[in-house]
Amino acid sequence: MCGIAGMVRADGRPAEARLVQAMTDVLSHRGPDGDGMFIEGPVAVGHRRLAIIDLSTGDQPMFSDDRSRVVVFNGEIYNYRELRRELEASGVVFRTASDTEVLLRSYEKWDVGCLERLRGMFAFALWDGGRRRLFLARDRVGIKPLVYAWDGRRFLFASEIKALLQDATVSRDLDWDALRDYLVFHYIPCPRTIFRAVRKLPPASYLLLEEGRSEPEIRRYWDLRFDPQERREEEWVEGLRWHLQDAVRSHMVSDVPVGAFLSGGVDSGSVVALMAQASTTPIRTFSIGFDEASFDELAYARAVAQRYGTDHCEFVVKPDALEVMPQLAWQLDEPFADASALPTYYVAKITREHVTVALSGDGGDENFAGYRRYAAAQRRHAGLDAFPGVLGRMAARVGAAALPSTARGRGYLELLGAGPVDRYFRMVTYQRDATLGRLLTAEAQRQTGTRADDGRFGTLAAASGAPDYVATLQYLDVRTYLPDDILAKVDRTSMLVSLESRVPLLDHVLMEYVATMPTRLKLAGDTGKAIFKRAMADALPDSVLERRKMGFGVPLGQWFRRELRDYARETLLGSRARQRGLFVPAAIEGLLAEHDSGRHDRSASLWALVMFEEWARRWLDG
Repeated sequence: MCGIAGMVRADGRPAEARLVQAMTDVLSHRGPDGDGMFIEGPVAVGHRRLAIIDLSTGDQPMFSDDRSRVVVFNGEIYNYRELRRELEASGVVFRTASDTEVLLRSYEKWDVGCLERLRGMFAFALWDGGRRRLFLARDRVGIKPLVYAWDGRRFLFASEIKALLQDATVSRDLDWDALRDYLVFHYIPCPRTIFRAVRKLPPASYLLLEEGRSEPEIRRYWDLRFDPQERREEEWVEGLRWHLQDAVRSHMVSDVPVGAFLSGGVDSGSVVALMAQASTTPIRTFSIGFDEASFDELAYARAVAQRYGTDHCEFVVKPDALEVMPQLAWQLDEPFADASALPTYYVAKITREHVTVALSGDGGDENFAGYRRYAAAQRRHAGLDAFPGVLGRMAARVGAAALPSTARGRGYLELLGAGPVDRYFRMVTYQRDATLGRLLTAEAQRQTGTRADDGRFGTLAAASGAPDYVATLQYLDVRTYLPDDILAKVDRTSMLVSLESRVPLLDHVLMEYVATMPTRLKLAGDTGKAIFKRAMADALPDSVLERRKMGFGVPLGQWFRRELRDYARETLLGSRARQRGLFVPAAIEGLLAEHDSGRHDRSASLWALVMFEEWARRWLDG
């Protein structure tokens, strides 16, 4: 796990070594174990290393034998040993024991086709001097980040936006569409960033910048296709067990200590169980709890730890949002309003005191239809999108249109009256057209517009090829919420403390296998992860298998009525926020009053506004 950065000058002028050094320096949290740089003519690449595999000879940048090709790499290639054996059989000679060299040799053998052979999480940049070509790529589901800026003269890339902003010529002008996306989703979907001059390389994509071409070329090399097949259920269960064991075992490869986050849910509990089965020594597990009982899962985590005799560490934390928010605003680089970043940061910080690598259970909900919203969407779909239910949908639309925009119940009628994809969009977003209109000032509205839905979900759903409604929703989440919220959160918070987080449930071989299962095996009635739970039934305590799903959250609603009450008012209605001219003070006053009175829970919207202001103070005000 590392941080990478670099530049290529299309105008032929020499690359600026001091700038690239500054870019890598600001990424030191991603790689505290060493740094390196290559600079030659218009090209410079830099690297910060967190040493995980091949501690003695795995330094980067890494060069081809004739030094015409150089690579900087962030991530892990879990099948690097198998690829190495295949390459050696064809005559390739290796100088190191690292997966980085396997990546470089794979490119030399298969060009960009090497991506199809890689099993892992990665973001890398490879300069091919012989072909005068820069090759950037990102893993299939977007576990590792990669951003870039291009002004027609210089191409800059890095693991985090803050590295690009070391160049004072990279504009900090807002991307107004991204601001609208943030208010709607509470994260900024790829490829936008909050800065107009900076883009994210999408997951499962690669970028080529070749000499003589005026623009970079971006291509997608993988997509998850749902192709249900019919087999006996017992065959599916056995096949799933094998793929789960294979994915977890492959993700345990390391030359440094490995542990696991253990939240007390099925996903992380399954990962720990499979790790314990594959290991000859006790697994190290880490859990955090909270004083608020409704947010505490320590008892469930402890049951799994005791069952497998793990070396278990648990801590009760009292999240201090006022202390951590400025730090997160700096690390996240752009506005981000998923409040579970707070507990994720705390468990990463505690875990890093003991190990360098931790496996997590992220991805289980997307893979196995575990979100409760899938079941809710399916019920509404069955009732509203078939004749004569479609008449009810039409009636709901008519009823919603007849009510004032602020009327109680209008939002629910709009939800019932929407089409299947639009209904899901409304279920997973936070602002409607009317609320954007009330919240944004007239000037901000001129820039962003007030239409919450830009058609993204409809476009993705049409391209998904999914055979049923729930599979379509899973596909939407894999392409949006998973990489741009869940994985972004885990990467930024864990790398802030120099911890490598791995996600075996998002192993692409496992995902492709699960995508061939009929939806009824994953979502059985209102029960999500049905086949996953069956496959792990003998491995987990009943208390874990049967418990209701609990999100990894914090008591925001209480905080905004207690600890954060005065802070929120001062931050959102103070002179600095007013001078930005983005949000209507009276609208914010209304949100604060509604939440404080208990009439409505506005904590999610308030958190998004507070995190935006915290971000703006660091990245706009300097």
